[in-house]
Amino acid sequence: MAASARPELPPRQRGEDEPGSSMSFFDHLIELRRRLISAVAAIGVGMVVGLAVAKYVVNFIVAPMQTALRANHLADKLYYTSPAGYISLIINLGLYLGIVMAMPWVLYQVWLFVAPGLYKHERRAVASFITSAMLLFLCGIAFGYFVMLPQVLTYVIHFATDGPIQPLISINEYFSLILIVLLGLGLVFEMPVVVFILSLFGIVTPRFLLKNFRYAMLGITVMAAIVTPTPDATTMLIFMAPMVVLYFVGVVVSYVVLQRKRARALAEGDAD
Repeated sequence: MAASARPELPPRQRGEDEPGSSMSFFDHLIELRRRLISAVAAIGVGMVVGLAVAKYVVNFIVAPMQTALRANHLADKLYYTSPAGYISLIINLGLYLGIVMAMPWVLYQVWLFVAPGLYKHERRAVASFITSAMLLFLCGIAFGYFVMLPQVLTYVIHFATDGPIQPLISINEYFSLILIVLLGLGLVFEMPVVVFILSLFGIVTPRFLLKNFRYAMLGITVMAAIVTPTPDATTMLIFMAPMVVLYFVGVVVSYVVLQRKRARALAEGDAD
């Protein structure tokens, strides 16, 4: 009987190969309910705080537009064109700020829900994935605000002032524009994360990415031509440069994933 008993794994191997805990179906439902309530409450609190500080953040939001107007020797004022236009802006901005402020806590709740059912190496991978996705998204927003918007807005205003027509910038339309630009660039900067997922499932490899770079370059050029609101080559190049860099970062990420998968396969083969 002793010989037929299941041999115990060494402590290190057991820690790597066993999930953190086991829960019943109803326990999962209760835990999901707890995490959802906590996430929704955090978003609610974030929105209240966002509404309280929104009117101060407006100055930060309009700064690129004011810089572009001053660069073209125009009055650095933006306008609202409906009686409730400014209040609508404050409410929308406050709601977005609340979601952004609550997002780390929301992701933490997602992590607390999924972590107990994961293996130790999977928990490390998911934690790195969430952290990397957040950092890349913030880098995309920062690139859009500090690099992309000043170039685009200065050119657009300069192009519009080469004649008798003067711009009258609506704050609500301007907010919609920068929201699209910043969110779009934040999503574009997620390219390495997408490559990581595709490489993890064996859909792409470093060799595949390098071999098809010319097609990727064509796609990047078309995307830059569509997204950038100006026809000049300089703005397109500014938009294309980080996308090309991110593509090669994705190649490196794919290579690392492939090497780790091979190392894990060899280790499992040696164990057998």
